[in-house]
Amino acid sequence: MREAFPAPVSYLVHDVYVLSSLLRTLDRVDALKTQAPSRCTPRDPDYASAALAELPAESQPLEAVIPQLVHVLDGMLITAHPRSQVNVVAPPSIASVIGIVLPSMYNPNLCSDESGRGFSEAEVRVASSAARLIGYDPAKAGGVFTFGGTETLLYGLKIGLEKALPDSLEKGISKRAVVLCSEQGHYACTTVGGWLGIGQENVIRVASQRDNSIDLAPLEAAAREQLSAGRSIAAIVATMGTTDAFGIDDLAAIHALRERLVDEFKLSYRPHIHADAVIGWAWSVFSDYSFAENPLGFRGRTVRALAAAVSRIRHVRLADSLGIDFHKTGFAPYVSSLFLLRDRADFGTIARERETMPYLYHTGQYHPGMFTLETTRSATGVMAALANLLLLGKTGFRTLIGHAVEMAEVLRELIISRPELSILNDQNYGPVTLFRAYPPGVDTFRVKERERSDPSFTAELRRHNELNRRVYQRVAADALAGRGIAIGFTDNYRLSESGEPVCALKSYVLSPFANEEQMHAVVEHVLAACRAEQNEPGAAQP
Repeated sequence: MREAFPAPVSYLVHDVYVLSSLLRTLDRVDALKTQAPSRCTPRDPDYASAALAELPAESQPLEAVIPQLVHVLDGMLITAHPRSQVNVVAPPSIASVIGIVLPSMYNPNLCSDESGRGFSEAEVRVASSAARLIGYDPAKAGGVFTFGGTETLLYGLKIGLEKALPDSLEKGISKRAVVLCSEQGHYACTTVGGWLGIGQENVIRVASQRDNSIDLAPLEAAAREQLSAGRSIAAIVATMGTTDAFGIDDLAAIHALRERLVDEFKLSYRPHIHADAVIGWAWSVFSDYSFAENPLGFRGRTVRALAAAVSRIRHVRLADSLGIDFHKTGFAPYVSSLFLLRDRADFGTIARERETMPYLYHTGQYHPGMFTLETTRSATGVMAALANLLLLGKTGFRTLIGHAVEMAEVLRELIISRPELSILNDQNYGPVTLFRAYPPGVDTFRVKERERSDPSFTAELRRHNELNRRVYQRVAADALAGRGIAIGFTDNYRLSESGEPVCALKSYVLSPFANEEQMHAVVEHVLAACRAEQNEPGAAQP
């Protein structure tokens, strides 16, 4: 059995065996690669057989285990493939993969530097770098890595709840508290509200504007209504880059509103502002970029798009806390999520009594396990993030983010040149493009407004929704067969004024291998699918 583990001391023969086993695994993975955006032959998961699995009676040699592990990759979408534009999933860099291998081999636990050692130091290092990047004072800020973007919200809302209703951690929620966010905010806000006992119905979603940012007038009205009714505001969530459309809330205005409400209602606490910046945080690398000089040589449309996003992202420093997903726009493997506080003293609101943990924290000086939800925290996310911060630096991140936005702008130029297509999130400037296909003869200059606001147009809206669903299904099937390009889809980009969802095709570009050819391919394959649906000549795939 000892041969199944990496040797704890230097042992050349066995070390070579470990290395060769990893290389053999990678060779098998490489054999699955094709020109398609998925590995090997597409297959559906066999859940029926999987449900009958049981523990083998006898051990197997590693050589027999490796092919069974690699088989899991059959049909897997390759996020790095230039023809893969499905969702906000970035390909991990080589350095970040190495970053997760090291803690996987040595298995530190970040609950304390008793077991974390240098990995604990790395967590502080990454949190400090991120704090400085977004404009926090690193001498006061602090952060911990957790198990996803939803959990960064969980931390933010829990600390906000403790501020609004002190001692909730110990005694429970004593009165009704609410969370305010945009209707375009992530559904995780509702999830967390439910899990914290705030209640899903007390997560109040207010209207958004045409650019998918929160509408400040209804936000203020909702806040005043709740405070006037004697309820507490546990948190206001500002979304800094919505998942579907890359809408960015005006955090400066939200912060100013919070300050006015505190003064006017003479609140004994400041409602916590959490920035859901798991996607948009990366645009902070452009906060000191000279768009006038444009040293990286981005095209004019790209400079405009980057500058428009940065004009709002730069206010993220006003939030009391924020979430960062390095596994999204940080080009790291899942899971690498950082919860960051402007004032790390706020962690004290959720700290446990030391007496409840008599078997921990007897040595060292860094013990986040005293306040984190998790006792067990892996260092893989920390090391993946650190690897990319070291590898890429500001210039590298600027290059990758700028390239993604540039490819999205190329696609937008192509879409607006086609009368059958129309962009929905044309006022958002990120790597995601939401668009719709229409039948021949539809006025795509006016149809979006009619779909949004004309109740008499509901039947046509539904027909257009169905057309786009069928187009997506054709494009997705062709992508799995290796003939096309993998794009995404959303069932509900926004609701029309009559309450009808508006669905959309979605291109989310994050692959550094994407080029203009793939952007042309998106339009070509969507149009070919449209022709096929309409049974017109020329329906063959390009």
